[in-house]
Amino acid sequence: MRLVVSLEARFSLTPDGNAWTDTSFSESFWRRYLDVFDTVRIVARAKVKAVAGEKDRLVTGAGVEFFGVPYYIGPFEYLRKRCAVRKALREAIGDGDAVLMRVPSRLADDLVPNLWASGRPYGLEVVADPYEVFSAGSVRHPLRPLFRLISTRNLRKQCARATAVSYVTQHTLQRRYPSAEHPKRNGELKAKDEATDPHSSIRDSYFSSVELTDKDYVAEARLYADRRAVPCVAFVGSVEQMYKGADVLLRAIAFLRQESFAVRSVFIGDGKHRAELEQLATTLGVSDSVEFMGQLPAGSAIQEQLESADLFIMPSRTEGLPRAMVEAMARALPCIGSNVGGIPELLEPEHLFPAGDVVGLAQKMKGFLSDTSELNRASRRNLQLAQQFRSEVLQPRRNQFYSFLRQRTEEWLRTR
Repeated sequence: MRLVVSLEARFSLTPDGNAWTDTSFSESFWRRYLDVFDTVRIVARAKVKAVAGEKDRLVTGAGVEFFGVPYYIGPFEYLRKRCAVRKALREAIGDGDAVLMRVPSRLADDLVPNLWASGRPYGLEVVADPYEVFSAGSVRHPLRPLFRLISTRNLRKQCARATAVSYVTQHTLQRRYPSAEHPKRNGELKAKDEATDPHSSIRDSYFSSVELTDKDYVAEARLYADRRAVPCVAFVGSVEQMYKGADVLLRAIAFLRQESFAVRSVFIGDGKHRAELEQLATTLGVSDSVEFMGQLPAGSAIQEQLESADLFIMPSRTEGLPRAMVEAMARALPCIGSNVGGIPELLEPEHLFPAGDVVGLAQKMKGFLSDTSELNRASRRNLQLAQQFRSEVLQPRRNQFYSFLRQRTEEWLRTR
């Protein structure tokens, strides 16, 4: 059986028919589905270009195919191409396919009405929270409140009617977007054992999209003997939108400079707001201690930067379960993060700060970087927790979830 997976990421297509990406969605990512399904078809927006980019990695391969949806960026381009997009989505799913959507997603919003009308089973992988994605400060658009309302409402409906739902968090996303398997009761999420009733028509699970292997881990925790005169903090994240809070970190660094506490930082990631952030660093007077490195290839290039840093900072305004933080923890790097999404599931309360709180972040950084014993303890703790994200730990849980979706799809096909 073929599995059709839709997602919101954008890809490139070359004339030879191959799909390419400069994100984590390369061919190796899609192999996780092939333990249960014969092939996987990726359905996403794609832009045609003559040759793959220098940083692009191959997506298509044995058992992994790609179905391109007309390329658009933003709501107005989508509206112009809406009919073509919906036509492509109808053509992307074959009669005998199973369907899984990574949500929230505009493509999923267009797909589900047809699935509901036909009664076709479908699964969801909930990887983010649109309520936070469209929060003030994350997206700059006059219709942001409307997008927030519609996207949140759509995802709640999709989860409530899905055959199978997995979440990248253990508790957080489930509270706001409960599946039929996990309804809210008296304001609290109904607790269910991971081994769901096999006779239920709903399967509810959780597992991260992150998948780490031995090469992603360091052998032992760090040992901070003395505080560096100018410690280094690392930020990893896209700046295509302001979701990741890079501006909050820059302002916190400027605040620390006013407090005569020197910090240097590396910013890894690219996007349309990079020039704006570079200008902000200059305006704040911290450009001499901030290095914008742009997007680096996944793997060793980023790992080298993490190993050179003393502290990892994730000041996000919204998150699912952040891959970059898990990867930093696997390098035994102490971390500070905002209290959004799945970050509180990764960090202790004393290493969290309210999203957008510049002074709160600055104080956390200063206290952490001044306490070598706490840095050592956090390094040990983070490396240990990161073991939960090994592929051999996560894949059996994924396979159980995918097998349930395949079983329900086969049952539906037999009764049509």
